[in-house]
Amino acid sequence: MKKKLLLATAIGLGLAVGGAVVAREVKDWHDIHAAHDHVKEAIREMERARAANHYDMAGHGAKAEELLRQAEHEIHDSIEAAHGEK
Repeated sequence: MKKKLLLATAIGLGLAVGGAVVAREVKDWHDIHAAHDHVKEAIREMERARAANHYDMAGHGAKAEELLRQAEHEIHDSIEAAHGEK
């Protein structure tokens, strides 16, 4: 149950932050970088959770990790875009 809560929180955070980063003018780089760090940590936690469960999560763990990686990529790209690099 704790792992499902961690997963749901991580996915929600990643999607919410990704949307918020794109939706508003960036004024505080610390917040964006902190969100990016949180998503990267969630990826590491998901990797550990999947390994601890012998990767047997009926495909949901792999899908969650994939979505977290997509969120990390989008946040990274939004940081670059906000800095005017893209």
